[in-house]
Amino acid sequence: MAVTKPGLHSFSSMTAPLRRVLLRPPQAGDLRFWREYGWRAEPDAAGIASEHDALCELLAGAGAEVVLAEARVKDDPDAIYVYDPALIADDGAVLLRPGKAGRRGEPKALGIDLARAGVPVSARLDEPARAEGGDLIRLDERTLLVGLGYRTNQAGADALAELTGLDVVTFDLPHWRGEGMHLLSLLSPVAGDLVVAYKPLLPVRLAQLLAERAIEIVEVPDEEFGTMGANLLALGPRVALVVEGNPRTRSRLERTGVEVLAYEGRELSKGDGGPTCLTFPLLREQL
Repeated sequence: MAVTKPGLHSFSSMTAPLRRVLLRPPQAGDLRFWREYGWRAEPDAAGIASEHDALCELLAGAGAEVVLAEARVKDDPDAIYVYDPALIADDGAVLLRPGKAGRRGEPKALGIDLARAGVPVSARLDEPARAEGGDLIRLDERTLLVGLGYRTNQAGADALAELTGLDVVTFDLPHWRGEGMHLLSLLSPVAGDLVVAYKPLLPVRLAQLLAERAIEIVEVPDEEFGTMGANLLALGPRVALVVEGNPRTRSRLERTGVEVLAYEGRELSKGDGGPTCLTFPLLREQL
């Protein structure tokens, strides 16, 4: 069985004003495993802690209550990318099953922290389902986009369709550089009618779907795709949090009327996790 409890019906918006968000502070002892988890370089313990504190302050200043995760995930530096282990539906949190084996302990720990934050666990994915939050995009009230690749499989997509009752639309992800690719590596919602995306790697059917829905694309240039130009967190419609750098993408966003805030991620993002990855929205204001 891929699902232990059915009955969830919807996901929250990905672009409504963010009012409450959970983050997991980096643990110095976990960073020694950076090679095993595929980080680009060894993070500096003091630097990554300082950047995380600054990110929390930025989010609080933008109007979101910041909740810090406390449940321990031992020897897993990827655990700071707290978006991947779960998603929230109407009846509570769905604990996912990461495709990256080293992250399989994260859903249970996140479930503990979510319960402490007042979010009950309503369902979980089991073998053979695999799914990570980075492969899930709520496009509109009815549509859930699911990227299929090394981290999320068809069984996971089928289970989520059963749990949510949403129209689940799947897309095969490109191999590109291998197992690090998520759907949110390619595209991030900015508003109901606007996304930022790296078009050369977009699945054709996804590009066609965006065109059919009259959703405008802010294009990420080639030189800024590898530095997470396509990964941003919507703090509200046309208000975006991005990793510092990627000036051409930022300029293009601002030309479409998007307010852009940036955090320093020299250490935080060495594991190729951007602002979406580092945050787990708990509450967005209903528009």
